[in-house]
Amino acid sequence: MNAITVMTGAGISTESGIPDYRGPSGLWRADPDYQKLVSIDYYLDDPDIRRRSWLFRRDSPAWSAEPNPAHLALVELEKAGKLDRLITQNVDGLHQKAGSDPGRVLELHGNMFGVVCTGCAARSTLREAMDRIEAGDPDPACLDCGAILKTTTVMFGEALSTGTITRAIQAAEQCEVFVVIGTSLQVQPAASMARIAVESGARLFIVNADPTPDDELATEVIRDPIGVAVPRLLARLSRE
Repeated sequence: MNAITVMTGAGISTESGIPDYRGPSGLWRADPDYQKLVSIDYYLDDPDIRRRSWLFRRDSPAWSAEPNPAHLALVELEKAGKLDRLITQNVDGLHQKAGSDPGRVLELHGNMFGVVCTGCAARSTLREAMDRIEAGDPDPACLDCGAILKTTTVMFGEALSTGTITRAIQAAEQCEVFVVIGTSLQVQPAASMARIAVESGARLFIVNADPTPDDELATEVIRDPIGVAVPRLLARLSRE
């Protein structure tokens, strides 16, 4: 059995230039109205919100963001045969872009680069939707059934994939080491993963700039910048 399960949050991607939602420089602080753009009820009910949401996706720094040393260190951990699962709250696809095996990545909140029809569930890509928007359609509908399209992110008000959650919980229960990177551990179900791992006998390592509710459970808490701390920590754990 591979020994290590890792869970990442927004903090690992801020070092790649992608702002988080709730932090000091987060989108909610800059403009609280942004939350409507990623809330399913507002999105389905208001064509203007949908148009603004598509532009929000179009202008996302995730299109051009590059993996940072923390993402790359996780790839090296996987190559060393030590990584079981990589659980992430992020939707930016940077783990896969860095070279992580998509089969090991569990995206709790989905992925922003896919598109799904809310009517017939037909799948396409965000790039295809952007091409239609750039061609003059500000709110592209499904080409198969005409229903509303949305990205394959889990919006506020939507249920997370039970299959993904189940696999994440199993990974937390079965690992020997659980590493938390760049998340406040305040949003469920991710917030419960560290505690599940510890209660199942794992050692817990937390790399985060701010305190979390589970710091007291950790074998080690690291406040150093993620791009420096994560490669150093994972290299140490890989040698054990």
